[in-house]
Amino acid sequence: MKNNDISRNTVASLKGKIALVTGGTRNVGKGIALGLGERGATVYVTGRSITEKAAKSIHDIGGRGIAIRCDHANDDEVKSIFEKIKNEEGHLDILVNNAWGGYNRLRNRKKYPGYKWKDPFWLQPPEIWDDMFDVGVRSNYIASIFAAQMMVEQRNGLIVNISFFAGKKYYGNVPYGVSKAAVDRLAKDIAVELRPYGVSSVSLYPGHVIEQKKGHNPKRESALFIGRAVAALASDPDIMTRSESILLAADLAKDYGFTDTDGTQPEPYDDF
Repeated sequence: MKNNDISRNTVASLKGKIALVTGGTRNVGKGIALGLGERGATVYVTGRSITEKAAKSIHDIGGRGIAIRCDHANDDEVKSIFEKIKNEEGHLDILVNNAWGGYNRLRNRKKYPGYKWKDPFWLQPPEIWDDMFDVGVRSNYIASIFAAQMMVEQRNGLIVNISFFAGKKYYGNVPYGVSKAAVDRLAKDIAVELRPYGVSSVSLYPGHVIEQKKGHNPKRESALFIGRAVAALASDPDIMTRSESILLAADLAKDYGFTDTDGTQPEPYDDF
């Protein structure tokens, strides 16, 4: 895969770095895995339906990919991934918590007929809360525990938690907003405890993401653009100055000088 639009001088190489991206089967997670691979990283990528095609796409863009099937609602499966990384690589530099179960009902219309995302909370099925918190908040916490055990020992590392503006303002679904606010607070609080060990933790907000841009469109962000934002953070020698922060991918593009696949630097999707 060729991406001639990216300036190879704006973001340092991640060759030799080991990353884990959770929920990398599609869209944002897939783009993050590719963005890290584009900079030469070794990327372990998980998903319930992940295939070797994901690993090949990372290889094709310049990195090394390892695809692992994992249900992030299953702690034992998650633990085994970190054990595998420690045994095979000896260290972990980057964890991206992207796995998300909150869209299950939207993506399975046959199984959940009549479900409406914007129904008021008293008409929402109570299980929607569990969908969003089990894989989206709790899963971030569990993965961060295992990552921290490795990163604290090595005295460096970066944990990126993918969140959204719903953590700061109402976006049409109560459990959604509460779960994203929880992700933001988790990122901030673990950053406080990790700081003495040189490990950083942030929340990252994408904008309006489409998996691939088919033309010039500065009002949308490709999934790969979010990956480039994560890669820029991971290559920043002063990343500790950003720890505990909520960051916008569009702002990072201007700070670090990278662009989207159409050569644009999109404006932030919203504000706080």
